[in-house]
Amino acid sequence: MFGECDDFDEGRGAVSALSRFRPTPPAVPEPGDDGRRKFRTIWISDVHLGTKGCNAELLIDFLDNVDSETMYLVGDIIDGWRLKKKFYWPAAHNDIVWRILKRARRGTRIVYIPGNHDEMFRQFTGLNFGGVEIRRAAFHDTADGRRLMVLHGDEFDAVMLAHRWLAFVGDAAYGAMMALNRWVNAVRSRLGLPYWSLSKMAKHKVKNAVEFISRYEEVVARAAAQRGVDGVVCGHIHTAEFRLFDGVEYWNDGDWVEGCNALVEHFDGRMEILHWPEEIARREAAAAEQAASARIAEAA
Repeated sequence: MFGECDDFDEGRGAVSALSRFRPTPPAVPEPGDDGRRKFRTIWISDVHLGTKGCNAELLIDFLDNVDSETMYLVGDIIDGWRLKKKFYWPAAHNDIVWRILKRARRGTRIVYIPGNHDEMFRQFTGLNFGGVEIRRAAFHDTADGRRLMVLHGDEFDAVMLAHRWLAFVGDAAYGAMMALNRWVNAVRSRLGLPYWSLSKMAKHKVKNAVEFISRYEEVVARAAAQRGVDGVVCGHIHTAEFRLFDGVEYWNDGDWVEGCNALVEHFDGRMEILHWPEEIARREAAAAEQAASARIAEAA
């Protein structure tokens, strides 16, 4: 198992440990392919494996209910910053890696674009590990002919570029917020309430956070325009969004810490942001309605 490796003290050690990962059977068995929703392309980012904030169970549910020809892992899949401080790797995180590697083995094209939290993998740009292509950035052609630039997005974060130390301080504060978020959702779960993101709500309420997100989106879209593409797909700021800037499409695929989102491309080229907690709620409501109808039919 991944957890048997003990050399996560430095970035290169993390890479060495990952290279020795042995894809043992998952703790939660993967269901069959029947009934999965099929997409041409899936983008996910900001999973932060190796942290307690990762919503691994929701991501496993997502992976077990969808499939695609291509999957982009748009950075911060593994949180090397946290793993260098303290090793944390539960079975559910192992299950996610197992599922992704299995997709690669059965023919799904997997493109991994490391972000700032898993930047130790950027030194392997251009290589292929277990069917997973590592790229610094990528270009994706949609079914209807649009060309999209795909990158993590930390390249356009002014804090990351000018004050790297401040980014680490912010990461620590963010970790504290996510600890509170886990406590809130543990209580909600006991009360039978669905998942809710405290930090997502806070970001939308705090003026400075809203302004930062707006500036970030505009800067990334401008960079895409300069490269002559039709749009851009990124992650980094944990805010799933679609916006149009002077004809350039800006797509953010969100995260699996707060919102639990994914971006998908349908086979006709149509793009859609999936908010997975809402998808689960709809699925469970439909199942409950079907069960109620079955009971009524039996009683009739």
